[in-house]
Amino acid sequence: MKSVVISKMACVTALGEGPQNLWQGLLDGRSAIAPLQHFSTENYVSSLAAGIKDLDPPRDGSRLDPLLEKLAVQLGAIPSGTRLLLASTKGEIDRFEASRRKGEPLPESVLFETLIQKIARRFGLSDDGMNINAACASSTIALARGAALIASGQAESVLVYAADILSEFVFSGFSALQALSPVACKPFDQHRQGLNLGEAGVVLLLTNEEMAQRQQQPALARIVGWGAANDAHHVTAPARDGCGLILACQAALQKAEIDSGEIAAINAHGTGTLYNDAMELTAFNQLFAESLPPLHGIKGSLGHCLGAAGALEVVVAAQALQEQRIPGTVGCEDPEETARGQVSTACQQIAGDYLLCTNSGFGGINAALILQGVKS
Repeated sequence: MKSVVISKMACVTALGEGPQNLWQGLLDGRSAIAPLQHFSTENYVSSLAAGIKDLDPPRDGSRLDPLLEKLAVQLGAIPSGTRLLLASTKGEIDRFEASRRKGEPLPESVLFETLIQKIARRFGLSDDGMNINAACASSTIALARGAALIASGQAESVLVYAADILSEFVFSGFSALQALSPVACKPFDQHRQGLNLGEAGVVLLLTNEEMAQRQQQPALARIVGWGAANDAHHVTAPARDGCGLILACQAALQKAEIDSGEIAAINAHGTGTLYNDAMELTAFNQLFAESLPPLHGIKGSLGHCLGAAGALEVVVAAQALQEQRIPGTVGCEDPEETARGQVSTACQQIAGDYLLCTNSGFGGINAALILQGVKS
């Protein structure tokens, strides 16, 4: 099996552009959650979200168009022959909304094929690509798929492009589910009231280690384990016992050929909803028993970025392994009893080579990745 490394990464979030701005914002304990300016929220249970500034779409275009350009400029050139995986739950949803409001025919962009073609052209790729839509675990599963392609020798390099933007369509749906928090979200806090939505774009270039060396690209981290499982419990609610997440994590540990005691930290899904956070803590406490490592979540700073959430968290995890510390969990002032001592609003030092990233989504999907730090 080939070793899979992350050799390049780029991101645009509500905290700014680039991995370093993201990392520093998280270390500083900043939150980008604020009153939403994209559309009126007067009919919804919350007015808050984490939006990206300066994403002005071209005429008859999407806010994903300037996002693509920002990410492409950051990432730079990539190897020819690179495979393409998109991870997005709604794609150019803003164009869909605009056409429906005008009573116009639906644009071709409602199909992900159009967006995939745009991305491929901008990066000079010949691969037809595919979109992986697995709700909030989309980019986690896309990264797992990309890693599997490289590990098995079916590809030398894979570009994982993850992006979702704020839309009234999605916002109204989460509001109808009573899932939105009227205040800034509080992941793993006893007084949490729900989630805040966010938006982000992330690009990760995965290669085998030999290609990274030939391209003289540093290995930012290795992806050594991955797993996915469905709890088949409910359309939107997770299984209370965490059975799906436990299975996904166990598969990732088995793939990485390590035991749970070697995990230095966890970057959790941490939406701030009552049932998701409780489910995760149940699963983690069963997996790690008395040795639960420090854990954190970033959605108190960036909101829930849907299909881009997992890729965004991998960017943070790679930096955390390099610096041997995890940022604080913004909003978690009074942690759940089962998280006390493990979750903090302050940065925490960690010690070890492996970090677990998890995501869960509608439809019962659960996914896990294990990253290994690379010593310089």
